[in-house]
Amino acid sequence: MATAVAEKTKLKPLGARVVIKPLQREEMTKSGIVLPDTAKEKPQEGKIVAVGPGGLDKNGNKVEMVLKVGDRVLYQKYAGTEFKIDDEEHLVMHQDDVLALVEA
Repeated sequence: MATAVAEKTKLKPLGARVVIKPLQREEMTKSGIVLPDTAKEKPQEGKIVAVGPGGLDKNGNKVEMVLKVGDRVLYQKYAGTEFKIDDEEHLVMHQDDVLALVEA
């Protein structure tokens, strides 16, 4: 059972959910144009800071956690619920809303 909580976050997700800290996008384009906050897209890449213990699917079968703390992931643009804790943005979402792992 993969239960892990990062030291920096006060959130401990339940079921098959994860807490993600979105990675900030660059504020300047490759050509040197500075982007204002209103022109930036929502980030879709982040780092997992906490994972839940797993849960049950619709049929009552155990759902194992594939993701672990420290994984860099891509997720759906408007997935999850945003929370601000200690002036840091976090997302809590279901493991199924994560689209891919980013290999280093």
